[in-house]
Amino acid sequence: MRVVLDTDVIVTALRSLDGGSNAVLREVAHERLTPLVTPALFLEYEAVLKRPEQRLAHGLGLKDIDRFLAAFASTCTAVEVSFQWRPQLTDANDEMVLEAAINGRADALVTHNIRDFARGAERFGLRVMQPGMLLKELRS
Repeated sequence: MRVVLDTDVIVTALRSLDGGSNAVLREVAHERLTPLVTPALFLEYEAVLKRPEQRLAHGLGLKDIDRFLAAFASTCTAVEVSFQWRPQLTDANDEMVLEAAINGRADALVTHNIRDFARGAERFGLRVMQPGMLLKELRS
């Protein structure tokens, strides 16, 4: 299953080893999910994870974050953004996540903020789901 993970899923996964977001990353590690990323989205993951307040929350040092990102990158499929579909969403920062999903022909966009993506994703027939919903689907 090809998915685009919103930055909030990556951040939450590193903050809690017990939650659904971390379980999604474990599914990625077991090759049951293929994350799709654009360079811009991957750079956002890095920038957010390295913010001082995030580092305090997840407790990882810069080298640990770099190791995580390198390992995560090895599981990802790069997406070329052929078309920018902006504006589709109320939050301009979410546009790159939606574009990665559309251009990569993702099976789903995984986020904790379904409401932020629902209207724009609907126009393209893209499913938007929370980590727990995705995990239930994988296990059924």
